Amino acid sequence: MPKPRITNTLYELSSKTMIKNTIYIISTIIFFALILLPPILGILIKWNTMQDVFNQPKLVSEALNAIAASFAVAFVVSSVDVIFGVPMAWMITRGKSKWLNVLDTLSDIPFIVPTATLGYSLLLFWSEPGGLSSLFGTPFVSPGWLLIILLHFAFSFPVVVRVMVGALLDYKLEYEQASRTLGAAPLTAARTVTFAILKPSVIASFTLAFARSLSETGATMMVAGVFVNGPIFIKNHINETGALVFVSFILIVLSSLVFVTIRLLGSKLRLPVNKVWPMTERKLSTSAVASSRNSVTLLVFFVVVLVPSLFVAIPAFEAVFAGILPEALSGLGLWGDYWQSMALSYLVGTVVTLLNVVIGLPMAIMIGRKKLGNGLSTIIDMLVNIPIIVPSVALGASLAIFWTENFSFIPEIWLLIFAHLSITYPYFVRSMSAAVERINIDLEEAGKTLGAKPLCIFRTITFPLAKYSMLSGAIMMFTRSVSETGATLVVSNLVTAPVLLVNWVKTGVPTMTLGLGCGFLILFSFIILLILRLVARGRRTY
Repeated sequence: MPKPRITNTLYELSSKTMIKNTIYIISTIIFFALILLPPILGILIKWNTMQDVFNQPKLVSEALNAIAASFAVAFVVSSVDVIFGVPMAWMITRGKSKWLNVLDTLSDIPFIVPTATLGYSLLLFWSEPGGLSSLFGTPFVSPGWLLIILLHFAFSFPVVVRVMVGALLDYKLEYEQASRTLGAAPLTAARTVTFAILKPSVIASFTLAFARSLSETGATMMVAGVFVNGPIFIKNHINETGALVFVSFILIVLSSLVFVTIRLLGSKLRLPVNKVWPMTERKLSTSAVASSRNSVTLLVFFVVVLVPSLFVAIPAFEAVFAGILPEALSGLGLWGDYWQSMALSYLVGTVVTLLNVVIGLPMAIMIGRKKLGNGLSTIIDMLVNIPIIVPSVALGASLAIFWTENFSFIPEIWLLIFAHLSITYPYFVRSMSAAVERINIDLEEAGKTLGAKPLCIFRTITFPLAKYSMLSGAIMMFTRSVSETGATLVVSNLVTAPVLLVNWVKTGVPTMTLGLGCGFLILFSFIILLILRLVARGRRTY
C-alpha cells in the first residue's frame, strides 16, 4: 500500500539538513530559555547577596556540612535504589503473572503522593504512635538521618524501576537467548550481555535517583529532626537570599562535576565484569534463588516503600464508613476547592508532559547520538540534570525571581507550567537519551543504505526500540508534576492538589478528611497510569 502523500512529504523534509538542524537548534534554544537559564539567572540576579554569607564563617561551615550530608545521603540512597530497583524491574518485565501490570503501576505510588504528604506519611508510619511505634511503645525510627534515608529511598526507588522497566521492555531478548544457546547460565547471560547493553540506562537511573535525593525539600523537612542537609539548610534560611544562592550554587557545581565524571567514565567502565564463574553462576540461576530474590525484592518494596507511602491514606477507609464520602463526592464544604485543585494538577501535569515530549525528544536524540560531538554532548547531558539538582524550594524561588522581575505580564498558570517544565524535563531526556544511546547505530545506518529517510528510520527502527523508555519518561514527568509541592508553593498562588493537602495538614483538617483527600489523588492517578500502561504495552512480549 503506497504511503500517504503527507507521509512522503514529511519523510522528504526530514532528509533536509537545514530542517534537521533547525529542529535541533529550536529544541536547544527552548531548553536554555525555559528549562536551564531561568533558575540559574534567578540565582545570578542575587549573586551579590553571597557576600553576606562569607561574612559569617559559622554560617559557611554549617552550609558546607549540610551540602556534605546531602551528597552522602544521595550516594547511599541511589546505590541502594539500584540494588533493589533493578531486580524489581527484572521481575516486572520477565515475570508471567497477569498482575505484573498492577505491580508495575504500584511502583509509581511514591511518585504520585505529594512530596510533603509523603514525608508526613513516613513520619506517621515509622515514628508516630499510630504506626510501627505502637508495637514497641517508642519511636521505631526517630526523625533524623536514618528516616531521611528511608524517605529518600521511597521516593527515588520508582525512578530506577521506571527507567529500567522501559529499558528491559525495549531490549531485544534474542541477544540474551543467543548466549544461553551457547551454554551460558541465565545469570551469566544477563550479567555479561543484557546489562552490558543496558549500561546507559543503569547509569541514567542512578543519576536521576542521585539528583532526586539531592533536591527534595518538602518531604525531607517532615522527617529531618535536627539533621540538616542542603535543602533543609535552605528551608531554615529561606529569608536569607545569600544562603539560598550560596548552597544552590555549590550543589550545582559539585553535582555537575559528579555527573560529568559519571558520563566520561561510564562509557569506559567495564560493567559488568567480563570474568565468568560457570558453576557458581549456574547455582545462582536456579529457580529457588530467583524466587528468593523476588521475595526479598517484594518484601523491601511493600514494607519499606509502598506501605509507608500509603499510610497517610489509611484513614480514607474510615472516612468511607463515617459518611464523609458522599459529602466529598458532592463537593460540599472544603471539597469544592479540593476538586478544583485536582483538576488543576492533572491539567498542568498533562500539559507539561506533552510539552516536554515535544521539546525533549530532539534533545534526547542529540545527546544519545552525540550530534554535537562527544565533548559538547557530554556538557549538554550534564546541563540537563541541573534543574533537578537545585532544591525544589530554591528552584521555585529562583524561578519566581526570574519570571516576576523580567516577565511580570505572564499569566500565573504559565509560571506554574514553566516551573514544572524545569523540574520534570530531565526525567524524560535522561530516560530517552539512554534508550537512544543503547540502540545499535548500525541498525539505523542499514536503513539509510536502503534509502530510508531520517523520519522513516525513527518511526520504524528507533521508536519501536525505545517506545517503552519514552512511556517511562512520560510517566515520571506526569507523576512528578502532579506531586510537586515545594516549587509550586513559591512560584505561584494557584492551589494544586499537593498544595491544598499541605494546607490541610497545617490547618489541622481531620485525619479522615486528609486521608480521603490523599486516597482520591492516589486512586485516580493509579487508574490513569494503569490504563495508560495497558494501552501502551498491549500484549506482554516477555
